[in-house]
Amino acid sequence: MSRRGGLCSELVHLSEDLKTTPLDALHRELGGRMVAFAGYAMPVQYPTGIMAEHLHCREGAGLFDVSHMGQATLAGPGAIAALEALIPGDIQGLKPGRQRYSLFTTETGGILDDFMVARIGAEELFLVVNAGCKDADFAHVAAHMPAGVSLQRHEDRALLALQGPKAVAVFARFAPGAETMAFMDVRDFEVEGVGRCRVSRSGYTGEDGVEISIPGATAAAFARRILAEPEVAPIGLGARDSLRLEAGLPLYGNDIDTTTSPIEAGLTFAINKRRKMDWNFAGGAVMRDQLDAGPTRKRVGILPDGRAPARAGTEIRDVAGEIIGTITSGGFGPSAGGPIAMGYVRADRAQDGTPIELMVRGRSLPARIVPMPFVPHRYHR
Repeated sequence: MSRRGGLCSELVHLSEDLKTTPLDALHRELGGRMVAFAGYAMPVQYPTGIMAEHLHCREGAGLFDVSHMGQATLAGPGAIAALEALIPGDIQGLKPGRQRYSLFTTETGGILDDFMVARIGAEELFLVVNAGCKDADFAHVAAHMPAGVSLQRHEDRALLALQGPKAVAVFARFAPGAETMAFMDVRDFEVEGVGRCRVSRSGYTGEDGVEISIPGATAAAFARRILAEPEVAPIGLGARDSLRLEAGLPLYGNDIDTTTSPIEAGLTFAINKRRKMDWNFAGGAVMRDQLDAGPTRKRVGILPDGRAPARAGTEIRDVAGEIIGTITSGGFGPSAGGPIAMGYVRADRAQDGTPIELMVRGRSLPARIVPMPFVPHRYHR
């Protein structure tokens, strides 16, 4: 997955009123540098450093603590139809044991949050939402549900993401059968000494892997067992951000928010085919008109020349010096081997290969528009 809450805008100094995850003591024991993120104390990196963590995830298996994210079950007669009024995703067509990426949208076509939704039964759904948005998200959902539909938050559960080309093989040692799951499958496993785990074959790094919803009381002990496997290393928020940036995945609060639409953000795939027949969800009419006419701006990949990274907020100009957009995420891509970025530019300047100029510390640096992802996805299809 944040998926999840803008990294640059959410990192602040630690304070005593921060929440902690069930793995807090383990992070500190491992030498994690703790920072404030979305109201929680979270590790931004461990002693090996962000670049080493990033590359380890691309080559082996990285363990992320994403317990700060929101987990909930939505269940009862009419739950699916009511949720579909708030999102562009086709949940009726989702088979039990499968999940998809979707968006909570506003009546004006903006994005309240991006999230994962799994169908567990006929009228039972499992939601995983961003940490910084979870209270608002769950209040939004609950306010729009009919009588008989309940939203149960799972504050007692942790969430671990095991990502990388060796991740599923490692997890299958604890949960035999996990290796048979396809991308976006969801399945429950009984893990010895842990209890019932809800597992999805998914993640937000561009790599194969699993996200594991686990009882909070047994999460730290299980994390230790996973970290004892030779292929696994702990990974912090810093590498999580660089991995998702290389994968071309938007981060809520940075690259998407209530001022951006799914059409502008290149997330039209989240408006499933059946929903395009009636557009009867929040902001549907606005998105339909925008899709028909074409958006005025688009989210694009950006490859700066040289070695200087361009960060969020950097002004984008065309070669004539006219301002055409802004970078929303940027940094160094360890696997890409240089600086990379994404941002929004005018639609008539969004073609791949278009030369642009980035205003970095008062200097104009050359760059060009490129397709994303910067590093190919390796999901298990």
